[in-house]
Formats: sequence, C-alpha cells, structure tokens
Amino acid sequence: MEHLNKALTALFATLLLLAPLLMATDPDPLQDFCVADLNGKPSVNGYPCQPSSSAGDEFLFSTKIASGGDPLANPNGSNVTELDVNEWPGLNTLGVSMNRVDFAPGGTNPPHIHPRGTEVGMVTRGELLVGIIGTLDSGNRYYSKVVHAGETFVIPRGLMHFQFNVGKEPATMVVSFNSQNPGIIFVPLTLFGSSPPIPTPVLVKALRVDAEVVELLKSKFAGGY
Repeated sequence: MEHLNKALTALFATLLLLAPLLMATDPDPLQDFCVADLNGKPSVNGYPCQPSSSAGDEFLFSTKIASGGDPLANPNGSNVTELDVNEWPGLNTLGVSMNRVDFAPGGTNPPHIHPRGTEVGMVTRGELLVGIIGTLDSGNRYYSKVVHAGETFVIPRGLMHFQFNVGKEPATMVVSFNSQNPGIIFVPLTLFGSSPPIPTPVLVKALRVDAEVVELLKSKFAGGY
C-alpha cells in the first residue's frame, strides 16, 4: 500500500508540473486578424502573419465569389470558385472559408469529402439534389433532398456528398466551412487518378470488376478533373 501511495503521489506531482504546458496552446486568434504571408510555411493553425503595416483593408474584403466561372469548362458541368485562405489571406487563423459552385443543367459536383471541415450551404439559384452518404456506423445510409433557391443544407465533416442540378436552368450554391482550408477528396479522381496510380489488382478486388473496367476508368481520370 505504501508503494501505491508513493506512485500516486508521484503521478499527481507530474500532472501538476505538466498542467501549464498542456494548457499553453490556444487555437483561437490572439489578435484582431492575421493576414497570411503565403510565402511562409503553414503551422498548426495557419500561415505566419504579415506585418500589420503591410496588411491593408483589402485583405478583410473580397469580391471573388461575386461571379462564378464557366460550368461547361469541365466534363462535370460545374465550376468551383474557391475562397479559402490561399485565395483570401485575411481568413488566416480565423477557421472559416467559402466556395461558390455554379452548375450547368445536368451538372454535378461529384462525390467528395472535406476531411477538415463541416459544410453549410445555401442554394441561391435553381434547384440541386444534395446527397450525403453516412459511414458504416449508419449502414452507409444515403440521405438526399432536392434543395431549392433560398434553402440550406449541412454536410457533417468527413462525410461523402455530392450536388446535382436536377433543373432545366443553371444553378448556383454558396457554401461555408468551419476551416480556413477544409481540403477536398474527389472520390472518383482519388481512386482512378492518383499519382502514382493504385495498383489495378487492388481495385479489381475492391470493386469486384474486371481489370479492363479498372483500366478504362483510369484512362478517364488520367488528366484529373
């Protein structure tokens, strides 16, 4: 019992000594804003700050998503205009970002995942089928709804999802993330357009198709999106 008491006392003393170190990190901003120096190396919560003397008002405002790109410029029939910290340095350390996505009729934002952020979106024009696929915990349940202009949706962090323009007219949505750099993993591109490529036998076994099918799909994504 005496040895146990000594061990517990030593453990308690160690925790007391470590407490200031464990509490020393603060993920929240410690200044009004920290405009990113994109030439610097990112750390845990963002890029290093530019000197305040060189961070003008323009870094706190952006018109980048006031207009979108051409949704017919790629085979998906959609165009993403990103507004993360790399496009808007004023977002640095604030933990937020936005995207605008424009869709041609029949266009899709293919199945993808944001590994570092939850997504909240609003359809501003047209109507979009929004689909969300749960994890194995939910039995891979598929949730979906046609979302009309003025309506909103939420995508929990890390869940696969897509949007598809089911209308006859162009559609647009604006989304925001609780991350300044939420990241994106396009599922088809990841499987069939990785560099270097995933070995064909692995995909044959995983997808339960012939090698010819895998090679055909790889050829479709060789140039990316």
